[in-house]
Amino acid sequence: MTRQEVEEKVNNFLVEDLEIDEEKIAPEAELKAGLGIDSLDFVDIVVIVEKNFGFKIKPEEMAGVQTLSQFYDYIESKVNC
Repeated sequence: MTRQEVEEKVNNFLVEDLEIDEEKIAPEAELKAGLGIDSLDFVDIVVIVEKNFGFKIKPEEMAGVQTLSQFYDYIESKVNC
């Protein structure tokens, strides 16, 4: 899966499932402060990522992920390993 495909899928579920304003979505956006993703949203993200990408997010692996770009990197590394 290409980086562009990962970004498109992630951006789509952020807008469609989590109802985040599309204009807020940018690689440098911080997940919590910039996009307003809270702990309940992260639970939804775990389920959505498993359904769309076929792997489970491990909380310890997400510890250093703060921006949307880092989240893309994380997903890309998991689907292409």
